[in-house]
Parts: sequence; structure tokens; C-alpha cells
Amino acid sequence: MRFSPTRVTILAGVSSIALVSAGMAQDAAPDAQSSENPVFVLGTIYLSADDVDGYVASGAQVSKSQTPIAEQQQAVSVVTQQQMQDQGAQNLGQALGYTAGTVAEPFGNDPRFNEPFMRGFPSADAQYVNGLRQSRYFGATSYELYGMQQVEVLRGPSSGLYGAGQPMGVINQVQKRAQSEDFGEVGLGYDSNNSLQAFFDVNRSASDTLSFRLTGIGRDQKNQIEDVTNESGYLAGAVRWTPDAMTTIDFLASYRKDKPITPTGVPYALTEAEDGDDLRDLYTGQENWDSSDRKMWNVGIEISREFDNGWTLSQGFRYEKLDWNYRNTYVGTYATVNPDGTFLRGSGEYSENSESLSLDTRLNGEVVTGAVTHALLFGVDVRKYDAEETSQIQADTNIFDWTNPGAYIAPPTLTVATQSGDMTLKQYGIYAQDEMTFGNWRGTVGVRWDKAKQTGTQYDMPAAYDETELTGHAGISYVFDNGVMPYLRFATSFDPEGGLNENMEPLRPTKGYQWEAGVKYQPTAFDGLITASVYDLRQTNVKQWAGYSPEGYLLYRQIGEVKSRGLELEATAEIADGWDLRAAYAYNNTEQLGGTNTGQEMWNAPNHLASLWVDRDFGNGFRAGGGIRYVGERESVDNNITLDSYTLLDVGASYTRENIEASLNISNLTDKTYLATCGWYGCHYGEGRTATAIVKYKF
Repeated sequence: MRFSPTRVTILAGVSSIALVSAGMAQDAAPDAQSSENPVFVLGTIYLSADDVDGYVASGAQVSKSQTPIAEQQQAVSVVTQQQMQDQGAQNLGQALGYTAGTVAEPFGNDPRFNEPFMRGFPSADAQYVNGLRQSRYFGATSYELYGMQQVEVLRGPSSGLYGAGQPMGVINQVQKRAQSEDFGEVGLGYDSNNSLQAFFDVNRSASDTLSFRLTGIGRDQKNQIEDVTNESGYLAGAVRWTPDAMTTIDFLASYRKDKPITPTGVPYALTEAEDGDDLRDLYTGQENWDSSDRKMWNVGIEISREFDNGWTLSQGFRYEKLDWNYRNTYVGTYATVNPDGTFLRGSGEYSENSESLSLDTRLNGEVVTGAVTHALLFGVDVRKYDAEETSQIQADTNIFDWTNPGAYIAPPTLTVATQSGDMTLKQYGIYAQDEMTFGNWRGTVGVRWDKAKQTGTQYDMPAAYDETELTGHAGISYVFDNGVMPYLRFATSFDPEGGLNENMEPLRPTKGYQWEAGVKYQPTAFDGLITASVYDLRQTNVKQWAGYSPEGYLLYRQIGEVKSRGLELEATAEIADGWDLRAAYAYNNTEQLGGTNTGQEMWNAPNHLASLWVDRDFGNGFRAGGGIRYVGERESVDNNITLDSYTLLDVGASYTRENIEASLNISNLTDKTYLATCGWYGCHYGEGRTATAIVKYKF
């Protein structure tokens, strides 16, 4: 959204302001009203995530750049707080349900994790908070979405900025920051699954230089399977201190305690033989066994200092701690279902304790060489992750009768040996980027050197590696006067792998590389951004299971390559006064090269994805919207099952009168029954129709 000229301050680590004007900074002139504290007018100014109003965001923290999204040579999506509120999103997957090329909830509604798939790849190792990577090698834990002000997606290999990671890109969640104005809300919510929630968000400005914010929510979450619950509480605090016009400091802290129960799933044979309407709310776990207790702490600080010469030094830091003890039940996807309706289940007991430290320091500035303006970025980041875990997993010892699910079964006694792990990861990265402007031409070159060293074990198996890698990206584009920008980009990535190959040697890191060509269009008639991109993405050194060593170590075979090629279209716009729109379509063609699945598609990678959401603010306190989501056919984890496509409808409406706002959202309006996925541990149904009502008092 565009704003009139205002004071310019670059905020810590938020890529807060991107400047676009015909003459750029060379035309800046001091405001004559104040000679001691000059104000510079730089033409059109794009404000940060702190100030996004509506659906269209101009900048994103995840890009580590002040360049507007419309001029970045890469597909970037931002889901704003307004869009999340209109659609009633309550977790990361729901927030990304209308984002191009994203299978947002591939495992249905799982209260433990969020793992969207993009461009054919899972995002467990590609999720960030405030620009710093989440640290967990079991999968990305779910953060509280109410504590976030926006969600950002940077598509394609991004190791040139972020180091080790998946080639599909980066998902970044930006926590709510303290603001300069006073506001607040308290509210209650209830849904058709009998879930309850109570929340508050209060921001106060103590002075011209100090403001603070306190956010909290308590949930008693229930899903279509009434035993898959999550009782959770979240509390976050934010303080912003601006001791002078050139310095901004943000303090961020949060604590979450929850009890997410594991969705167990059902055997595939049962989904073929029985009605899905009866199975989707079937709990195949053990009520007297399954339990969970999880705690997450986060403390961070973001500091920005703008110098008199126009250069800005920014630093982001976060300490993160996770403690999780849980017991679960699992079902094999190909478990035999006997004629009497019984099948075997497995049981497990686990404990995780981990700590991580992340630090990213950046220097941004601009230099001019002849007719070329260089926006330069230099950065250093450090990450240290320590984890200890224990697990006992006992397979196929517990009988379950799906025709009599309420029958009492004694809780299991695990007799298998306890496996354990104790590992430490240290990663260091040095990176640089040059964004060049020459008339209407734009060019970008970035390079990064990383050293990643891991020691210790996982599941009693060696997990050590010591890797150094050079990655980078390069792009070129031309910005036409009518707002059209065609671009071409090449980027690489890498991700170290713990474990051993069939020759008892450490696994080589996976490597990714991608060509992407596209066109971006920022209309002048209305506020919006339209992006079309095609890509050819490859990942090498992909691993497959290869058996066990004499010592009992799990071994892998690095088979070669997978490729993902496709087309993505996305439009986000305020098409008229009060009308907001988000539309997306993606075609994705994947293929595995090497190993037992040569020639087959990657799992959870549909060929077609499409979505459309339209929202209308009538200007009289009433707001209403609706959307449609289509997910095409896709493969199971072993390529032996093809899951049917499905189409979902969502609607939402709200009414505001004075300080009261009431809203109602209904997801999966037609109550469509569909299989979301079939992994190694059962097939999982997507969530049925859910109506959520919320009442807020704003002050």
C-alpha cells in the first residue's frame, strides 16, 4: 500500500522501508522546517510490515532488502494480518491456503506441526521466525499464528542469503512488534468442534521513544477427531525503543505451553473398504496412552543503527528453547485390516530437549559508480543448535477394532530398548549482495560461504558431518514505465545430511539449483501486484533407504536427482474501493531420477493447484468474503497410492459497530470428505466443515 512522504527510518531486521522515486536518493532535499533535524522527502515511500493495511504488502523481511517486492527478481508472497483475519486462519497452513504453489495442510489439521509443501518439496527445514531459522531436526513445530503480524514466502533456492536449507525456498513468520500508537483488543472464540479461545493484544506508547505490546491467547482446540486436542497458552511481549531518530531497538519474547495430541491416521485398506464420512472422525489412537507436554521459549532483540552516510547496521538475535515429552500411537499405511475389522498399531514414547542461538548481522548501504547505483548488503550469521532426545518405538503390538473403537484396551508396556541422540550443530555464514540500478535495468548478484559442522548421534546412529559450501544467486530485469518488470534469475542451495551411505561413509549434502523467469506487474490504476513465473528446479544427492549395517545403523543410498518444473500465477490487489482479491494458479511437474521410484512424481506434489479469495468491505461496518481452493491429484510417500483431487469452499463475514466486532468463518463449507495424505504412518483425512465465531472488543 502506498503512503504519502513521511520521515524515513529503517527498522531493525524488518526490511522496513523501500524507496522508489524517479530520481531516487539523489533528488532528496532537506525539509526547510527543521535545520537541526532534517526530514528528507524521497518521493513515493513504501512502508514496512508494521504498517501494512489491507492485502497488498510492498516489502518483506524475508528478502533482507529494501527493494520493493514488485522489483525483486524472485517470486515472493506476503500474507498480511488483514487477510489472515478475513479468512479466519489460526495456524500457518491455514494462512498459506491461498498462496500460489503451496499445499498448505498436506497432513490435515495436525496440532503438532506445520509443514506446507512448495514446488514439490516439504518445508520442515525451511521455516523461519523473524528472519532466523527454526531449530529442530524432527520437523517444524507450530508457532502461535495470533502472535504474528504477517507470513512471507520466498520461493526458490535461497542459500545465498540463508545458508543451508531446502531448494523450495523460505517461509518466514514475523512476530508482532510494539507500535507508536495506542490500541488494544480482547476477545472470545468458539467453533463447531467445541473449541474455545480467549485472547488479548494491547499496545501502549509510554513516550515518544518507548512503546510496548503484550499479546496472549489461550486455546482449548478440538478437531473433527474429538480426541486429537491441544490445550495451549501463548504469551508474548514486545518493546520498541527509539533513543534517537537514527536508532531502533525491538525486544521480542514469547512463551508457549501446549499439549498437542498426535493424529494417528488409518490404514489405506480401510479407506478403500469403508465410507470416508465414517473414518475421518475415527480416533485410532489410545486414549489412556497418548499424551503430550510441550514448552517453547523465545527471547530476541533486533537493533538497527542508521549512520550519517546513509549506511545502516542491523542485527537480529534469538535464543530458543524447546522441551517436549510425548507418547503416541501410530498405524502403518499398509497395515493388514482383518475381516473382523481389527488391525495392529504401534506405540512410542519420546523426549526432546533443545536449545538454539541465532545471530544475523547486516550492513546495508548505497554507492554510485558512474551511471550505476549499487544497493549493497554484507552479512554474517551464526547458528548453534544443541539437542538431546530419547525414544522407544514398539511396532505392531496393539490390536484395534475399528468397529468397536470405544472398547477398553490396556495401555502398552514398551519392551524395546531406548534409543537416544545427543547432537550439536554449528553453522557460520558470510554473505554479500549487490542490487544494481542502471536506468530501467536492474541486476542482482549474491554469494555466500557457509561452514556447517554437526557432531554426535541421532537415534543411536552417527549423525556427524563437516561441510563447507559456496552458494549464490544472480538475476536481471527491466522495469517498464507502465509497471511491468520481466526478470530472469539463477540460484543455488545446499543442505547437509546426517547419516551414513551404504559404504558406511557420511552422506553428501543435497544441492539445489534453479532457473526462474517471470514477469511482475504493479498496476497504476489500483493497488496490487501480479506475478507470473516459470521455473526449472533440481535437487541432487537425494537419499533413499538402503538397509541396515551389521551394527544396526540405518543406511541410505544417494540416488541422484529430482526435478520440479512449473508455472505459478499470483495476483493480490485492492481492485476497487473496499474490494480485496487474492488469486493463484500453479502447475507443477515433478520427476524422480534414480532409485526405486525412477520416473515417478514426488509425493504431495499435485500437478495443479488453484485458489481465489474475494473480500468486500461495504463501508457500513459489514465485511464479507469467500473463496475456493483446488488441490489436484498427488502421490503417496511411496508412489503406490494416487490421492483424488478435491475442491473446498470457504466463507467469512464480520460486522463492526463502535468498539465491538463479531465475525463468523466457515471453512470447507460443503463438508467435503477427502484424503489429505498417505505417508508412512497412516492415511489422514482433511478437516470437515468448521464454523468459527469470534467476538472482539477494541479499544
